[in-house]
Amino acid sequence: MKLSKWTLLLVAVVVTAVLLPVAAKSQGNAAPAGNVNSGKELYLKYGCYACHGYTAQTGNGAHLVSTKLNQQGFTNYIRNPRTNGMPTYTSKVVPDQQAADLFAYIKTFKEPPAAKDIPLLNQILNEK
Repeated sequence: MKLSKWTLLLVAVVVTAVLLPVAAKSQGNAAPAGNVNSGKELYLKYGCYACHGYTAQTGNGAHLVSTKLNQQGFTNYIRNPRTNGMPTYTSKVVPDQQAADLFAYIKTFKEPPAAKDIPLLNQILNEK
């Protein structure tokens, strides 16, 4: 069944008219953008470093530097953590904007280099 170009145009207009308001609404409900400097202050204030380390990859807590969560997922997780040691941070304790700031700060951390990319380590390993 071959559709005319006018039928295709009509379908495109209808689909656009339906999807644009949905997309706009979902963007309007998006979590606030985070402030890295505020996030750093909050990371220290709430003592996140005690479990996650100052680089978000050391300590007994999860290695945040490698998190695959997006901002909303991160906020959901701190509101309802699935680990025994992680405290619950309700929206009264950490409002959404502060959660966004924390997430923005955490995303500034860089993954450590792979072992094969560390020359001194390779040199030590090759000395055997």
